[in-house]
Amino acid sequence: MVDKSDLEREISSGIIVFRKSPEGPRFLILFRATWTFPRGKIEKEERSFEAALRETQEETGLTRGQLRFVDYFKAYENWTFTRNGKKVRKTVIFYLAQTTKRQIRISEEHWGYVWLTYKEAMKMFSGPRHGEDRKVLLRVQDFLSGKKKGDKKIPDKNISGARHTHTSHSAVKK
Repeated sequence: MVDKSDLEREISSGIIVFRKSPEGPRFLILFRATWTFPRGKIEKEERSFEAALRETQEETGLTRGQLRFVDYFKAYENWTFTRNGKKVRKTVIFYLAQTTKRQIRISEEHWGYVWLTYKEAMKMFSGPRHGEDRKVLLRVQDFLSGKKKGDKKIPDKNISGARHTHTSHSAVKK
């Protein structure tokens, strides 16, 4: 067992972005060596929400005005990894926001993106490396469907829901 006082701490934040579709919410997942939600490290003097907005805009081109935040939602991912022989305790703080945008502009650090339903995203996040992603996505799904007591369900809007898969070279509509 690792003594937690010996752990370096690293805190990041991000936004789980979704859009409504006839099949239910579709979640934005970015690809850079692995599939992930938009996120990044919190800079000095920056609050987690500010960092989440900044990172999401840098990675997707989505601005604050193109996102409708879901009140009272916040989720956390936590895990430990080793960097340069030292154990690091990583925490990611996630906010939840809806957009009507289908096309995004990914940063040069990413290779592609996809909009997936809950079931498709859970399949994408297979394996032990994505256990925290699955937990957060389950929490989001429960929150949006009103399964958790006291959670607010987002009202349905008639937003068209064609699935888009995008890489830096092509786009596929389904």
